[in-house]
Amino acid sequence: MKKLQLSGNYTKQQGFSGVQVMLIVLAVILITTATSFYIIKTYIFPSPFTPVELNQQEAKTLDNKLAALGWETETRNDSQNAVQRGNTKYAVNDETNGTQAERSPAPQRGSDLAPEPYSESPADRLVSFSEKEVNAMIARSPDFAQRVAVDFSQDLASAKILIPVPEDFPVMPGQIVRVSAGLDIRLDADRRPVVALVGVSVMGVPIPNAWLGNIKRVNLVNEFGSGGFWTTFADGVEHISVTEGQLNIKLRP
Repeated sequence: MKKLQLSGNYTKQQGFSGVQVMLIVLAVILITTATSFYIIKTYIFPSPFTPVELNQQEAKTLDNKLAALGWETETRNDSQNAVQRGNTKYAVNDETNGTQAERSPAPQRGSDLAPEPYSESPADRLVSFSEKEVNAMIARSPDFAQRVAVDFSQDLASAKILIPVPEDFPVMPGQIVRVSAGLDIRLDADRRPVVALVGVSVMGVPIPNAWLGNIKRVNLVNEFGSGGFWTTFADGVEHISVTEGQLNIKLRP
């Protein structure tokens, strides 16, 4: 009688060792802590933005652009010089009563207030601002310097805004809420400006389109352009584009 012998390969399954389990637990704790700290620091208790500062040459270039648009810009030295010019008097004879009266000197040719003939050129209708220049203009306002930051990318203008919650509001009273928004800015196939809301996020959470009145990805120029502001704006713009770090607008004659 033959004896049957059974043979087979058996593999012993081994689980994680105690050291490996401890390392995994520590890694999960570290990742969770870092993520929680980032969310709290960025969205729940955000720090004020750092205002953008221009160097002397960049500030001069921006002031020239604003001056070309009729926006009065004065540096500290300009303000002091203006005060000194305003305080400068010279005596003139008053023939009515034989006394002398004081009069400020008339503006000289070449100054901003000097009379000159009107003129315009096609180059004057081209308005271009860099992302840094726009943020520097925002930084000049004490109310928005540390609360608003703008970003320009291809066909997209984005903004981050820190909004204080009123003290009498039932949720997070007195806290600062971080809000982000994006606008699609470009020309359509008919060479008409397109300004459309891409989205709005509050504390990193995108707001549903229904809560925004279903205006996401809707061209505001066409939707609200029945003879109002958007129609006037579109009729006056020949070209508009947002590129990486740059906003360009060309106005119609």
